[in-house]
Amino acid sequence: MLDLKHDLRLGKTRDEQARMNFVAGLRSHVLNDMANGMRAVYDAEVEPAFRRKAGRAPQDGPQVHQAIRPNEYFKFYSSLRVTAQDMVWQSVFPPLERQRADLKQKAKSLATRRKSGSLKLDANLPVPRSVSALDVHLMPGNYDGEYEKDDLAAGSLYDNGLAVFSFGLMGQNLDDIGQSISRFVKARYPGFKPQDVLDLGCTIGHNTGSWKDTYPAARVRGVDVAAPCLRYAHARAQAQDRAVDFEQMNATELKYPDASFDVVFSSMFLHEVPRKDITRVLAEAYRVLRPGGLMLHMELPPNAQLSPYDAFYLDWDSSYNNEPYYKPFRDLVPQQLCEQAGFSSANYVQFVVPSIAWFGEQAIANAVRAPGSVDSDKTGRLSDGLQWYCFGAWK
Repeated sequence: MLDLKHDLRLGKTRDEQARMNFVAGLRSHVLNDMANGMRAVYDAEVEPAFRRKAGRAPQDGPQVHQAIRPNEYFKFYSSLRVTAQDMVWQSVFPPLERQRADLKQKAKSLATRRKSGSLKLDANLPVPRSVSALDVHLMPGNYDGEYEKDDLAAGSLYDNGLAVFSFGLMGQNLDDIGQSISRFVKARYPGFKPQDVLDLGCTIGHNTGSWKDTYPAARVRGVDVAAPCLRYAHARAQAQDRAVDFEQMNATELKYPDASFDVVFSSMFLHEVPRKDITRVLAEAYRVLRPGGLMLHMELPPNAQLSPYDAFYLDWDSSYNNEPYYKPFRDLVPQQLCEQAGFSSANYVQFVVPSIAWFGEQAIANAVRAPGSVDSDKTGRLSDGLQWYCFGAWK
């Protein structure tokens, strides 16, 4: 597994490190070897049985799910994947609880020593029930859980947990999404030089800071509703000498003036938002974007652009990983969402961007010349050879 490099990383005993390594290896086994095994079982047993009964193959993800649910391999895969997900967080709790006070002190020390970036919290901002009422990704306490003054433990749990969860696929700073996509944008549009960048639903700023790396002259801001994550995000950015401004704000009601940003970005955010709020988020993105600016959302690819099996595979999280808005979002049509927000259909864009962490820098240049396929078992799927899907529009 990846070991975090910044000053807020948790110290681990050898037993704790071994436990995290085991969980990371287990997740890699489930999402690579067992996932491939489940696909083989589907092709050899489940799909032929469905075809014999229905006279045709399954036509969409729900039909694949219904057909495979009684299968023992699917049950074993799902049980082990849920268990591994829970083990991710449980592996982080012991060192986190032991170092909770030290973590707060480190954050205060960083704020004293380094004045880069800023943090602005709003104690009166209501946290939406879509966030507060469930433990998304089975993460105990969710992103907004606070148990003491100036609590930032949720951010640390997420940061250290993601290092285990992603088993090395998210890059050295867990920012592969932001690094890959921002560099793709720079390579594809060399004349585009954004001065103001906004990251919606930024959590702890993994991918927010990537835009500062790619466009050093830009002012980069990240917003989220979860105060503990923002406290941690600010300290994390300071630990890495990144000047990023974080503010507690709901993306459905941004407090910025019209035409304030050249880029409005999000990563893995919209599928955690209720359908009614997605419309508001995109409308707000349109409002705060300057003419000639770019809205871009890294997301899971839409079901309509995938095979029935791949649609089922990605929608697994909606049924078993406490992500109730995941499938409803992926059933939507991204271009229609952009048009409803005010963007012209002629200005719609979507890309498949290779992971820099997996493929290297040259893959970005290659992708600019020859775009990748959305309908691939590597698109949006956390496994070897992954590539990221994103959509949006120019204003």
